[in-house]
Amino acid sequence: MGVDIRDSDLQFLDSLRCQPPGYRFHNWARTFSSQPAFYLAPTTDGEIQQIVRIARRYAMTVKAIGSGHSPSDIACTDSIMLNMDKMNRVLSCDQHARTMTVEGGMRLHELHDVLKRHGLALSCVGSISDQSVAGAIATATHGTGAAYSDLSSVVVHLVLIDGTGRRQVCSAAANSDLFDAARCSLGALGIVTQVTVQCEPAFWLHAVQEPTTLGSVLDDFGHVVGSAEHVRVWWFPHTDAAVVWRANRTPARERVHPESFVRDRLYGFHVYQMQLLKARACPDDIPRLTREHFARRFDRRLEWTDDSFRVFNFDCLFPQYVNEWAVPLERAPAALHALQRWVDDEGARPGGARVHFPVEIRFVQRNSVWLSPAYDQDVCYIGVIMYRPFHWPVPYKRYWKAYEDIMRLHHGRPHWAKAHQMFYHDFVDCYPKFADFVQLRRDCDPQNIFVNDYLRRHLLPPDELLPSDSRIATDHAHL
Repeated sequence: MGVDIRDSDLQFLDSLRCQPPGYRFHNWARTFSSQPAFYLAPTTDGEIQQIVRIARRYAMTVKAIGSGHSPSDIACTDSIMLNMDKMNRVLSCDQHARTMTVEGGMRLHELHDVLKRHGLALSCVGSISDQSVAGAIATATHGTGAAYSDLSSVVVHLVLIDGTGRRQVCSAAANSDLFDAARCSLGALGIVTQVTVQCEPAFWLHAVQEPTTLGSVLDDFGHVVGSAEHVRVWWFPHTDAAVVWRANRTPARERVHPESFVRDRLYGFHVYQMQLLKARACPDDIPRLTREHFARRFDRRLEWTDDSFRVFNFDCLFPQYVNEWAVPLERAPAALHALQRWVDDEGARPGGARVHFPVEIRFVQRNSVWLSPAYDQDVCYIGVIMYRPFHWPVPYKRYWKAYEDIMRLHHGRPHWAKAHQMFYHDFVDCYPKFADFVQLRRDCDPQNIFVNDYLRRHLLPPDELLPSDSRIATDHAHL
């Protein structure tokens, strides 16, 4: 990095290394990477405070990572990267209040196990549980359920180390502005080291998945959204086929699993990945593959019952490009109609875009988290995907451009973990508290030690732009 670091500081940093110099970080989908000068694994708040002081002393930057599951460069840096895996301890459990306090580096799947041992569970979680707790709330990770909000909304207390090295403790009752900002902070305000989450008694879910059509879903949209506690729709582009997944709490305690090794693992994973690899050269095969997989895997009623978190989670298959925006709930049918028209038009045009299934449709209740896409509005998340078979890139620019144009037209807000094309002035317009968040970021991080390329693009006003991290790489050819 060309920074002359004094021996005592260098010895401290070297004592926390968990990878040798030259280590290259890749996100899960291997769509972004960076080569941090120091890849460290702190174990205490005090160590993180010292790292922040060193970063300030030498004008370095710091980024904390969890699983690296975000399909963007939000975690990338060429300076100091903190692997938070060693900060995964349980700190306290209040059975009466049904809250659990853990360190921010604990993975969600670890938290599920801990909560289960205490007879507790999170009310709603997303499709995967590989993320760290702090990482999941940093981008307002969400599940689905019209009466349930995102993970950021269940945080009732947190601790972060800000850009001056201060240990900030906040909740709705103390330091409330910082609390509402830090519950979805993109890592811009500091390193979240402790999180207290509101839970409920452990429960099981009974899920039913049934085939339908997108047309019937949109024609009876309000009823579908409220037809169960948790509802998810998958639409299969280039067709009108869809499935509706519904899950409700149940007193049953007998595990029922519908998964078939041949259908779901051999054919649905390995064969499908090979088919998509071939389709890179023959994209016109994609609509046929979609119809084939719907008929063989999804055109049937499936039921299963298990612990809540096991039913919420599912296999996300292989690496992928993914984009997801939240639109106001009442705008969702129009947005989905527009997306379907675009896909159909492209499918009818020689050389037009051919897109992968599914388009995922989920529902999240409004909350008071400043930068949550569900801030002050009930929303429908609409997610699109293009798989990268065996890590090979696929073209998706045309799809993403059309999709984002439609989402913007319907007042959408992008999921913060995804790579997107919304910038400072766009967010000023669509987030009422965005200007307050930006000012709070200046107060918490006056030397910009938490700023990386992602935050520079999306949070900083044009007159505050800084030099970029030169060693952050992406799949430029297909962006």
